[in-house]
Amino acid sequence: MAEACLDFEKPIVELEKKLAEWIKLSESTQIDVKDEVVALTEKLNQTMKEVYENLTSWQRVQLARHPSRPYTLDYVKRLFTDFIELHGDRRFRDDTAIVGGFAKFDDETVMLIGTQKGRNVKENMFRNFGWPQPEGYRKALRLMELANKAGVPIITFIDTPGAFPGVGSEERHIAEAIAVNLRSMFSLKVPVLSVVIGEGGSGGAIGIGVGNRILILENSYYSVITPEGCAAILWKDRKYAPQAAEALGLTAGKLKELGIIDEIVPEPLGGAHKDHDAAAKLLGSVLKKHLKALKKMSPDKLREQRYQKFRAMGRYNEPEPEPEAAVVE
Repeated sequence: MAEACLDFEKPIVELEKKLAEWIKLSESTQIDVKDEVVALTEKLNQTMKEVYENLTSWQRVQLARHPSRPYTLDYVKRLFTDFIELHGDRRFRDDTAIVGGFAKFDDETVMLIGTQKGRNVKENMFRNFGWPQPEGYRKALRLMELANKAGVPIITFIDTPGAFPGVGSEERHIAEAIAVNLRSMFSLKVPVLSVVIGEGGSGGAIGIGVGNRILILENSYYSVITPEGCAAILWKDRKYAPQAAEALGLTAGKLKELGIIDEIVPEPLGGAHKDHDAAAKLLGSVLKKHLKALKKMSPDKLREQRYQKFRAMGRYNEPEPEPEAAVVE
């Protein structure tokens, strides 16, 4: 299957095609085209650097949604061993939009929990396009409580546009399921490390995202609402999504500036979808660093740090009131 091409990636794709043609010509005719290949490679690298260093907020949202971007199970395959997936919320059914279970990371047992999308229509139907339902959050909580009893760290991968807003989801109390998760995660006595690997949409993201550390991949986003949802409310038209993305301040750089996230995880040039192995390697080194630091904290300190971290979000400085003008009699 050909890799999807975003509009702003077209100049890069054209150069890649030309480079491939020159290389193919060299191999088939034995003509020396070394100089042309070197020149095109340099131009390609320069173009990629210029494009990806100057992305708009909306373009980063598009990269976060790229269909070839690595998902939770892609990182599990590359970073973890002995993954034992656990199913069901013990109330209603198993939600395949959230996966989780015990695994080994750097020779240590951890609990993995993450939202999961599909690569094609069949997989997306199975995964509900990455939109978790109430039973998904209840399953996640069950696994977190199990990890808490076992005394093992929890790592969550976030990649969802939001919690599923369908009728059945509302009937089974999606808002309550997320609220219970938020409350319960604050009382966990083990380290909780959360990573936004793609989309981080609203309560759907924070339902498994109350961590001692919150990391975000360079081209991911984390927001109270999707740009399309925001545009539909403010402008009554989803075509204003690019303007909404800018106004929401949902990019990794802005979130770091606001103190919402703790570290931006770099991606391979062009985005994580260009090289899954390199993206996993970059993420793995950052996970090891933060997990090592969190393991040194006591259970009480972990709970207090997590609580204070979220209490500090959303603060702002109110301007001093202007002095009243003197009244002249």
